[in-house]
Amino acid sequence: MAKNKIQFETGISLQTFLSQYGTKTQCRKTLFYWRWPQGFICPECGHAGCCELKRKPLFQYNRCHLQTSVTAGTIFSCTKLPLTTGLLGIYFITQFKVSYSALSLSRIIGISYNTALLMKHKIQQVMKERDDGQPLTNYVQLDDAYWGGKKRDGIRGRGATGKIPFVTAVSTDEYGHPQKMSFSQVKAFSKKAIDSWASNHLSRSCFIVTDDLACFKALKSNGRKHTVIITGGGSASVKIPDFKWIKP
Repeated sequence: MAKNKIQFETGISLQTFLSQYGTKTQCRKTLFYWRWPQGFICPECGHAGCCELKRKPLFQYNRCHLQTSVTAGTIFSCTKLPLTTGLLGIYFITQFKVSYSALSLSRIIGISYNTALLMKHKIQQVMKERDDGQPLTNYVQLDDAYWGGKKRDGIRGRGATGKIPFVTAVSTDEYGHPQKMSFSQVKAFSKKAIDSWASNHLSRSCFIVTDDLACFKALKSNGRKHTVIITGGGSASVKIPDFKWIKP
């Protein structure tokens, strides 16, 4: 049986990670480069000259005297945790193929459960925002979904209260293998909301397949190719090959 390429994807070992990010100095230099790969340039005046203060871990621009830190505006700001602990948390959350619990994270890096849970949520949010910045390409399977249960107010179906509308999409290659996915909340299942979502999450050259929900007609805008398959509902709809990865 052939190996699963994703499962056996090469990662970074803990020993290698600690050799690169094991000290505070290494972490600061790395974060500095990630933030300013072209050098330190003031966002206010555009001047490149700066100095590092001795009494505080701050950088000050020579021209306008604006002060900032290497962690300002990142998930490492507003926390007393050292950078070594923060980057170690990123390592364990991103390197494991299965979900790494906040309790396990708190035990292995030596922080409280609440701090570990907050750290995990921040890291996952950044990962999602990064993925959302990369539109789905090639062949895209798309469907609507709801999160939550209905309230006991007599309203059923799509208009039921207490349910949050989501759009779920999976892009595949020419062989039907999944490449990327998106699971995003939308305001409603309307043409306007779907068109706004598509503008941010789908490339204009992709091929989209959906069921016959009326709001999906908005997907044909901006040159996208959209195919509609009438599923009819019921157990037979989940067996349609074109919806293998989303199961309408």
